[in-house]
Amino acid sequence: MKLINPNPFTTRPEIVGTFGVVASTHWIATAVGMGILERGGNAFDAAVATAFTLQVVEPHLCGPGGDVPLILHDVRRGKTEVICGQGSMPAKATIAHYKGLGLDLIPGTGLLPACVPGTFDAYMLVLRDYGTMRLADVLSPAIGYWLNGFPLVERASATIATVADQFRNHWPTSAAVFLPGGNVPKPASMFRNTAIGNTYSRILKEAEAGGGGREAEIERARKAWSQGFVAEAIDRFYTHEEIMDVSGQRNKGVLRGDDMAKWQATVEAPLTYDYGRYTVCKAGPWTQGPVVLQQLALLKGFDLDGMDPTSADFIHLVVEASKLAYADRETFYGDPDFVDVPMQTLLSDAYNADRRKLIDARHASLDQRPGKLEGYGGVVKLRRADGTRSAVAASGAGEPTVGRLGQTTGDTVHFDIVDRDGNMITATPSGGWLQSSPVIPELGFPISTRGQMFWLEEGLPGSLAPGKRPRTTLTPTMAHRDGKPYMAWGSPGGDQQDQWITQLFLRHVHCGMNLQEGIDAPAWHSEHFPSSFWPRTARPGVLVLEGRIPKETVDELKKRGHEVELNDEWSEGRLTAATRDDPWRKAAANPRGMQGYAAGR
Repeated sequence: MKLINPNPFTTRPEIVGTFGVVASTHWIATAVGMGILERGGNAFDAAVATAFTLQVVEPHLCGPGGDVPLILHDVRRGKTEVICGQGSMPAKATIAHYKGLGLDLIPGTGLLPACVPGTFDAYMLVLRDYGTMRLADVLSPAIGYWLNGFPLVERASATIATVADQFRNHWPTSAAVFLPGGNVPKPASMFRNTAIGNTYSRILKEAEAGGGGREAEIERARKAWSQGFVAEAIDRFYTHEEIMDVSGQRNKGVLRGDDMAKWQATVEAPLTYDYGRYTVCKAGPWTQGPVVLQQLALLKGFDLDGMDPTSADFIHLVVEASKLAYADRETFYGDPDFVDVPMQTLLSDAYNADRRKLIDARHASLDQRPGKLEGYGGVVKLRRADGTRSAVAASGAGEPTVGRLGQTTGDTVHFDIVDRDGNMITATPSGGWLQSSPVIPELGFPISTRGQMFWLEEGLPGSLAPGKRPRTTLTPTMAHRDGKPYMAWGSPGGDQQDQWITQLFLRHVHCGMNLQEGIDAPAWHSEHFPSSFWPRTARPGVLVLEGRIPKETVDELKKRGHEVELNDEWSEGRLTAATRDDPWRKAAANPRGMQGYAAGR
């Protein structure tokens, strides 16, 4: 195989050691996770501590009221498993209810799009069944930062600025937390959220009050969250408050304490696809994760070895494969507890051989072209964007992924951890964004608005139903190599996550790049398919390229019919990654945004 590396110099070294590695989208969270490993905790203990810390330091990207999928490999059990921390829709969340309010889409802000917040229960499950430490060990670092303060990153300050008037005029409980003294906090200023610190301190106190071992403590913490004072506060707020949302009207919520009491995180087997030496593992079609597997199934029919990953041929093939995979996402994916999703067919050689014929090596497709499988799927009506999606992102309408020209106004977080024993975990926490729903005053945090991903039309895999999980964009990835657990990676970025995830994997596998080289390499994303977020628009044919893509590549992609938009030189994605390549543990993190960091020894 001829190795092509157009990026021989990296922004930082790939971290290599034998003790353990942590990579996350914020340096403080990485330091906390590494500190847990140093104190004798395993990867799963470190993951929970890292996750809680990310809620503190990136409040515009995730929060206690959010959602998370995790993929882990436990050496002791010898199994790779998926943990579902994606909460379901409340019992009162019916299509008739929302249409009765005069809505044709679920708003991206306010109270109406709330799901059951799933992160806390998912982390408690991980700590109880896979970890070794007590709750105080993994929760105390985050509580300390909430109570004592932390340096606010520039993007958090900018996000608060975009919604400051909304907070002042309509969401006073959010203004009380995020506009101290009535002002937008400055970047790098010391910021505190003592209300959340007090909430978690109370959970910890109640968990420790009953005695017993760590498992008993964890179970009491879960109960305090889903059946105790946390659920009671959420129930009161969502029952009685009427809040202005992006629909332009004031609405009450439908989330209730009973919804929280009935929901728990679950464990399931990953969906997998074999690609050469690798078996790639994703969560099921309640996420968009299988689009990575579908892209690989399509690309397996092309010889990518020796291709320059910044060439027009390489980018064109990957983009055209992504269009086909995402078209199937929109047509077939949904919560498999409610929808029969034909994943076996969608990943089959015969199906992808037929789909692969649609890829024209010289011309970009401008159409949405899902597969046709009798008795499956549904037709989603396309909403075309008017070219001002950055304004939508700035409104705090949802998980603001990448606005027009790729400018990030917020999105999500990610981490990857491998310990000395070879335990591995990867997770993409999100939701509970400060800009998307109002703070519950007794608790100090807002609730996820991921319900906006449902459609209010009947008969679609993504149609709204009580108890149904929204088809989340959150999508961590793990891969085995030669039958052994090898790589964990992922990125924030909403719909774009599984484009950047695929790009890193292809650069690593076909171009011989190490993790840091693959992350630093020039990247891109397509906006061809419908967005998962309000107002659910698409921009057919639009391809956003980092400014470091060679001019000859840009010109050739334009000739092939791509609607090319050039972005800044360092603007695409926030990937982190880690590998277990015995005896080595390796990790890398994205320099874009100046927040992510990897550590290890």
